Amino acid sequence: MFNGLQNSLQTLSLLSDAKSRSICPESFEGKPGEAGKYTTGNGAGCARDLGQGWKVSPSVTIKPGTTFTMCDIHGSGAIQHIWLTLGTDLWRDMILRFYWDGMDTPAVEVPAGDFFCNGWNVYAPVNSLAVCANPARGFNCYWNMPYRTGCKITMENRSANDAVLYYQIDYTECAVPDDCAYFCASFRTSKPTEGGIHTIIDGIKGKGQYVGTYMTWQVNNNGWWGEGEIKFYMDDDRDFPTICGTGTEDYFCGAYNFDVRDDGYNAASATNPGLIHGQQPIGYTTFSTPYTGLVQVLKPDGLYRANTRFGLYRWHITDPIRFEKELRVTIQDLGWRSGGRYLVQSSYITSVAYWYQTMPLSPLAPLGDRDELEII
Repeated sequence: MFNGLQNSLQTLSLLSDAKSRSICPESFEGKPGEAGKYTTGNGAGCARDLGQGWKVSPSVTIKPGTTFTMCDIHGSGAIQHIWLTLGTDLWRDMILRFYWDGMDTPAVEVPAGDFFCNGWNVYAPVNSLAVCANPARGFNCYWNMPYRTGCKITMENRSANDAVLYYQIDYTECAVPDDCAYFCASFRTSKPTEGGIHTIIDGIKGKGQYVGTYMTWQVNNNGWWGEGEIKFYMDDDRDFPTICGTGTEDYFCGAYNFDVRDDGYNAASATNPGLIHGQQPIGYTTFSTPYTGLVQVLKPDGLYRANTRFGLYRWHITDPIRFEKELRVTIQDLGWRSGGRYLVQSSYITSVAYWYQTMPLSPLAPLGDRDELEII
């Protein structure tokens, strides 16, 4: 089964017959020896004194309510890297879709910001193996995405304004091994959660492996909010899962609320999670590592921003969740109430699930319209 990311040193030292190609607004088709030849484009005015070959077509403009095809590749190969940046902060209005091997329905359908671990329409730096978000708003994806007969990637603009898109898709023309699976990603939202459960993904049928989660989380009550367990229901699991976590911050590989205390000791208490033996909380500690991160902590401003908001990612690159027949992933929305009791919360949660699977690919749940995705 294809693991998504391969050992970089081995890849660098391995010679093959694969051909390197790249698609961007200076080379819409990725043909050899044809890049940078345009005489019209978004940069034509800036290059009017220099002419052909001088950054005439560095970007495209996507009109409101339209969808732009970023690439339409024919033949077998694999996407290795995607870079893009958008001249708008309304990233929830910009929808990325990936289609493999002539499929009519997408295998990836995710708002652009969330796909690159930047929810809330607010930039946050991300320094991980699978996704990097670099100053200022340079979004990068390093998931390896093989295909056998072709791929198409589109960007829809649901906003009321023009969106300027700069992008580059680096890929190889090569044979694809029989055991390579297809990359998929799906966005879900709970506005708010019902019954204290957010479903990250369900309805996956087939053989594959789950490789990552990105979540945004708005807490609608006071107190520590992340006691909920993530659960992976695999294959024949029904009422109870095969894999169960121990808490939200534990799944994202932190501990004790991500909250550093003033004596350097992190601790949590069921009866009084805010104060431990007189310690005063300093606040949440953001971090970004190769596999996990808490990259966004957006605090209330005392005016229009009423709730604290978080952005978190976890990549299962060396520890993929392998399934043979089906997969469902949920997380509990759980906090604390008086008397050392759990509180079932009603938080505003979104998530992106990333996985690989064999054909036929599972249909994605409907994304919803602009109002359903709107950040409120």
